[in-house]
Amino acid sequence: MRWIEQTLDVEDGALPGLGRAGLVRTVATPEFEGVTFHEVLCKSALSKVPEGARLPFRWTINPMRGCLHQCRYCFARPTHEYLELDAGKDFDTQIVVKMNIAAVLRRELARRSWHGEPVALGTNTDPYQRAEGRYRLMPGIIRALAGSGTPFSILTKGTLLRRDLPLLAAASERVDVSVAVSLAMLDPSVQKAIEPGTPSPAARLELIRAVCEAGFAPHVMVAPVIPYISDGQRELDALFAAVAEAGARSVTVIPMHLRGSTRGWFMQWLADEHPKLVGRYRRLYGRGAYVPVEYKIWLRERVTPLLDKHRLVSGHGGAPERGAGPGEGAAGTTERTRADREPEPMLF
Repeated sequence: MRWIEQTLDVEDGALPGLGRAGLVRTVATPEFEGVTFHEVLCKSALSKVPEGARLPFRWTINPMRGCLHQCRYCFARPTHEYLELDAGKDFDTQIVVKMNIAAVLRRELARRSWHGEPVALGTNTDPYQRAEGRYRLMPGIIRALAGSGTPFSILTKGTLLRRDLPLLAAASERVDVSVAVSLAMLDPSVQKAIEPGTPSPAARLELIRAVCEAGFAPHVMVAPVIPYISDGQRELDALFAAVAEAGARSVTVIPMHLRGSTRGWFMQWLADEHPKLVGRYRRLYGRGAYVPVEYKIWLRERVTPLLDKHRLVSGHGGAPERGAGPGEGAAGTTERTRADREPEPMLF
């Protein structure tokens, strides 16, 4: 969606940078305390992936901008800065909703130039975040894709996906449909601290079971793995055991990366919740947004035998993790016991 130069010389209450030409209204509701929804009319639904992105798809759909999952590590956070909103609290609470996205998508898919290439949902912000329960954008999107013969994939942390499983099953009779669930940590205290707006790990395991029962083979994105917090052998072993028992047969494991303003947002949280880890993180991410190759090798050597143990196949889930901590007491426990019982991965 293009926002640039969409301004009017009136004071309409919209936030600076928000595309006022497409703004329908701004809404706050008691059921979403502290959240503001900016309902807009979009000009396009399909987004083309930049050349050289090395992804297994060329087209994406993002029904909303901003995300109520509030994941500290979300790589999509800097996209809010294009709206002159910040990548921190605004990303978590100022949600842009593309009200007409299904109708626009139907028009785009009906063009002669459209050749039915695979489309990915959930590559930026989650299409099944809680706001989808209010706006119900996904059923129209699914029907448009299936009706045009367009294969598609969905990546989500949202258990609201269960609502649309019958619709997805019907769509899969016409086109290829793949479903991936993101679950990177099993400890609910870690999840609540680092992904405070997401469904619990137990709820996502139930989602994996429901996806299996609906006839799909769910892929699990164990992403991002949070260094020194969720990369312990016991933690990963328990997680792989749980997703395998729930019915998953393939996983993708990706260590966390910290690009742009996401880095500062995450590091501030780390300093508040895990101050003893700040020095380690500065060394680990000292070369840039990504962990060094030595850490990747270390993590792969840890993960591979665990995948074999639980008969899980390593593969790509069709979408990058979005982005991807215990409370005070658990944080201290994690730092002490992990540091004492396991050697630090060799980085240099």
